[in-house]
Amino acid sequence: MDTPRDSLVARLGNARRIAVFTGAGISTESGIPDFRSPGGVWERFDPNDFHIDRFLASVESRRRYWQRSTEMYEAILQARPNAAHRAVTRLHDLGQLGAVITQNVDGLHQRAETPAQRVIELHGSTLHVGCLSCGWRVPRQDFQPQVSPEGDAPPCERCGGLMKPATISFGQMLEPRSLERATAETRQCDLFLVVGSSLVVYPAAGFPMLAAQRGAPLVILNREPTPHDGYADLVLRGSAGEVLGPALDALEAHSVPPLPA
Repeated sequence: MDTPRDSLVARLGNARRIAVFTGAGISTESGIPDFRSPGGVWERFDPNDFHIDRFLASVESRRRYWQRSTEMYEAILQARPNAAHRAVTRLHDLGQLGAVITQNVDGLHQRAETPAQRVIELHGSTLHVGCLSCGWRVPRQDFQPQVSPEGDAPPCERCGGLMKPATISFGQMLEPRSLERATAETRQCDLFLVVGSSLVVYPAAGFPMLAAQRGAPLVILNREPTPHDGYADLVLRGSAGEVLGPALDALEAHSVPPLPA
């Protein structure tokens, strides 16, 4: 009798253009705190401090935002890609990855050597800082040393506007280009694989349903149940790394090397 892992390997092996959708659950295994779980970020910080209206409201609210964001940024810098991130890269190396559609802002897929052009960051990136007025962006590693311990951040060098980590805050619209790319990849995929997402945050959580509605097999790997489990062709519970790593081992053992580009 086939095990859930056997079923996962078979579905991966039959696919040629996989859309991998990742959430916080893939990165908690790298030591990055979750937002909604017990002991997570929202138990220690007021979520309203991360609302764009509060960021814009006053100097004091911006200081508080930068202090909170700096703490999370430093945790992300300490993190390293785990077996699940590497498994996604291995799918790319096998020629089967269409794109990674991620809710995460930590850049761990790129650090695991999944090509940046294959990663669609729906909620932005904490590794960059952008001007809210003119859109100028700089690497955060260059900007962060200019932020004081009290949370004072310098203005944009080009226009004097407010600089903010290039993540999507509550109340901000997602980048239209990211949504367009994610929609296109979802429509083109022949397997939609969810890894470590509770699937409760929209519009991101709508992509698995779009894939299922157009007939692509939907596989969900998450520690806890999700609202979309009933629509999935396969649901797996457990650690992303502990499931995906061995699955890729089995897949690679039976794979023919991809044809040259």
